[in-house]
Amino acid sequence: MISRCLLPFLMIAIAASISSCASNLPETSTTPTPTQSMAQLRVKHNNIKSPSDTSKAASGKMVNVTLYISDIQCQEFVPQKVTVPAVESLTNTVGKIIQEQDTADFSLSGYRVTVNNGVATVDLRLSPQSKRNFISLSNCEQFALFGSVRKTLTNNSQWKIKEVRFTEKGEPIVM
Repeated sequence: MISRCLLPFLMIAIAASISSCASNLPETSTTPTPTQSMAQLRVKHNNIKSPSDTSKAASGKMVNVTLYISDIQCQEFVPQKVTVPAVESLTNTVGKIIQEQDTADFSLSGYRVTVNNGVATVDLRLSPQSKRNFISLSNCEQFALFGSVRKTLTNNSQWKIKEVRFTEKGEPIVM
């Protein structure tokens, strides 16, 4: 069961590692195929690996990070410790948050995270099959997606991120 849950993450990590070797750009990306939605990659809260897990990814070293996930009332963030591969830990962490936000009518097909001088830019790709767009998200959904990513990136001091910006295909997302 655990290996079945880890397989998509391992494949993404391997693909991201291979793609980063082909470019000199200082960025990482995780982009599923156009027909694959984030729902197919989703990991339920109770299936997210905890720091006490002793298993390791094929790439080796794992690191502990704290995710900040919205509570049910969308009033505050609940810290949750998880373990992610050390290689591209920032990108893998953002992926864990995004996977939780996919719904039947709102779906992302990929994302890219870049960091420059303490400013993280999270470029999101809306799935062509998504019936809703970013502007149609409720205040609660915006809090859960954008707020969770922002708080997680700025509160994990190992990344030294002071600010988080969101774009869609390189254009700022305005709410």
